[in-house]
This record gives sequence, structure tokens and C-alpha cells, in this order.
Amino acid sequence: MADTSNSVLFDAPGPKGRRTIRIVNWIAGILFAVVLVLILMRLHNPPDGENQLSWELWKPAIEREAWTDFYLPGLWMTIKATVVAVVGAVVFGLVFGVGRLLPNPLVRGVSAVIVEFCRAVPVLLLMIFFWRWFAFAGLPSPSYWAVVLALVLYNGSVVAELVRSGVGNLPGGQREASLALGLTETQSLMEIEVPQAVYAMLPAAVTQLVVVLKDTALGSIIMYTDLLQESRRLGSMYFNILQTLVMAAVIYFIACWLLSRLAEWLPARMRQRTAAPAEPEPLAPIAAGDPSNVNQIAVAKEVEELPLGGTPRKYHVHHRGTNASIRNWRRTRYEQGYDATQPESQVDPETGEFQESQKPEDKPEA
Repeated sequence: MADTSNSVLFDAPGPKGRRTIRIVNWIAGILFAVVLVLILMRLHNPPDGENQLSWELWKPAIEREAWTDFYLPGLWMTIKATVVAVVGAVVFGLVFGVGRLLPNPLVRGVSAVIVEFCRAVPVLLLMIFFWRWFAFAGLPSPSYWAVVLALVLYNGSVVAELVRSGVGNLPGGQREASLALGLTETQSLMEIEVPQAVYAMLPAAVTQLVVVLKDTALGSIIMYTDLLQESRRLGSMYFNILQTLVMAAVIYFIACWLLSRLAEWLPARMRQRTAAPAEPEPLAPIAAGDPSNVNQIAVAKEVEELPLGGTPRKYHVHHRGTNASIRNWRRTRYEQGYDATQPESQVDPETGEFQESQKPEDKPEA
């Protein structure tokens, strides 16, 4: 029997624990409300400054021109960098993730060094380095490509680790069975193990999209005109930097929330695609003395509630037993709702009993 003690993180709290959690939640909620009120009071009446809650400061941050000239163009640049970085990160992660799993020690070692280096260096440092390099080289849009390349390297290394861990979590029998069939280790890795690992890592990879989207805001330091940079420009024009940053934070929150919902929807969709419903098959009737007759007793209780004894079968009835035979097969099928028109198994509405089969010569003439 498998030991499942390590898979349990904690026990469900009892009545006393739930009461304690409820009290702590109420205290935390009250403290949060008090802090929020204090912040609003300070913004309304700062010691040395203008009322930050006044409509004159909020109006330029939410009017139509702010969206058409600043927020939406900045959001488009953010999405543009995010999409390109995600595609590049997936390709980078697959290539070097598989490279860390190949039997060749040279390829495995080089892939490990590249992945670990990209994971260790901060993303902002990579952006600054590439920005200076591309600017000296005279490349067009150096800030854009610096942001994209830095995000590709960092998030690609994360995807590479997802691929490696996904293959490592597969059952050992996968590789053993493929090797027994005559495949090499590389063929087993590329044709059997990696496809399963990629399919299993999709939810975690979608969650990584949130990290890519948020990290594009670091590009504002190297003058990349993303959503954060455009909101800062708008704030510097009307001297309402707080209001424009709040609007940018709201837009970031909505975009990340949508990606989080996608990460929650994808696993459920994957389970629906892989779990096929099984249709019950009609089998031989249960023998009279078989212990599994409990299923047929449940069917008989449903039969009493419907006219003519017919009822749709709602679950699989397993017919088994040494004395199982085809005797009274039509009657059993009628009791389980399969044959509602069989004349030899009709129920007499007055007595509630099944009528005996009539021979052709005993039937009255028309």
C-alpha cells in the first residue's frame, strides 16, 4: 500500500480551528478598513500638498484623450512585447529543456549552464545590457528588443525547468516500455516523454504569462514606451502622477486577472478532453442467488414507481455469477427499461403482474 502521508499538507481544521480562523479574518478585515480610511484621509488632506482626491486631478487621468493617446498605445506595446516574449520563451524552454535531458553529456552540460545563467541574472540587468549593446550596434528599436530578449532568456529558463521536471515526474515505466519496444533513449524522450510533459505543464506555463506581462513594466527604465511609461508621461503633463499610476495599476490588474482565469480554465478543459464517458453495456441477467443481486433490487424499486414497470437505467448493472443464464432475458430487459414494447413482458395494469406468454393458437381471433 502506497504511503500517502507525505502528500497531505495539513489536516482540515475542526470547529475550534474554524472559529479561530473566522475571528482572525474579521480582525484582519477591520485593520485593513482602518488603514484604507487613514490613507484616504491623508490623500484628502496632505500636510504639504494638494488634495489628491479632487476631481480636477482625476479627470485628466480617466478622460477619453488619456485612453486614446496614452493608455491604449502603451497597453498595445506591453501586449506586443509579451506575446513575442512568450513565443520565444516557449521555444527557448523546449530546446534547452530537452537538451538537459539528452543522453549526450556535452549537450546536457551546455544546456544546464545556459539555463542556470539565465535564471540567476536579474531581468533588469539583462535589459540594460542588451539595450546598451543594441544602441551601440545601431539596431532599430533597441529598447523593445532588449525587453523582449531579456524576457525570453529568463522565462525560457523557467519553461526549460518545467519541461525537465515534467519529464522527471512521469512514471518510470514509460521509458522502460519504450526501450523494451526497441526505441533509443532519444527516441523515447522526443516521441513519448516530452509530449506528455508539455501537455502536463501547460497550466503552469499559462501562469507564467502573468510574470511576463508584469515584467514588461521594467522596460520603462530603459525608455520603452509601455503602459507604465505612458502613464508616467500623462502624469507629468497634468501633475497627477498618482492618479495615472492608479489607472495603470487597474489595467495591469485586469489583464493579469484574465490570464489567471485562463490558467484555471485550462486544466478543467484538459480533464474534459481526456476523460471519456463510459456507456454501460447490456449483459446477461444476474443469477437468483448471486450476491450482486443488490443492483437489481435497486432497479426493482425504481420499477414500482413508474407505469408499466419501465424505467431508464441510471447506472451500470454488473451481471455475474456461476448460475447466470439467458432465462427471462426479455423480462429482465423490460424491468431495466430497455424494451418498453415487448408484448411478452407487459404488466397487467390491474394486478401489476407480468402476463404469461400466449401461444399463437390460444390467442382470440380478431
